[in-house]
Amino acid sequence: MSQLLLLVDEEDNVIGYDEKLPVHQKGLLHRAFSIVIFNSKGEMLIQKRAKGKYHSGGLWTNTCCSHPLKDEVLEDTLQRKLKEEMGFTCPLTYKYKFIYKYNFDNGLTEYELDYVYTGMFNGEVMPNPEEAEGFRWVKAADVVSEAKLYPEKYTEWFKHILARISEIS
Repeated sequence: MSQLLLLVDEEDNVIGYDEKLPVHQKGLLHRAFSIVIFNSKGEMLIQKRAKGKYHSGGLWTNTCCSHPLKDEVLEDTLQRKLKEEMGFTCPLTYKYKFIYKYNFDNGLTEYELDYVYTGMFNGEVMPNPEEAEGFRWVKAADVVSEAKLYPEKYTEWFKHILARISEIS
């Protein structure tokens, strides 16, 4: 299967394809997705990214995040990545999309058109240690407060999602 990311313009039209690392080295705008899972108690599932990730390792973020791939159906990608990262699947609902850009200290740049999806899950979470070194269920308001006090502990894209959490929680 091809591992090519979808390069897009600001109107979300696909304008090309490229491998993940060169996309982030060149700072090219590409599609991404962020999944936010809630449970029946109204808690949000967040993960601590594995330290070995190519950027943002050891930071707290939403349940699952990745990139759609060329020639893969988006719904398949969402479920595949959720299973790979957190060990489960569940129905997902599209909420909104946004663009953000952030330059990391290691020379990589995230310039993403990020699609936000939510889902409901109450079962066992089994994170892949190569993806997530930890997880916790937490009230959205508590995460918002903590991210304001300690922004360095959270990924850049998740801070954008938290700013609009009332739209999805």
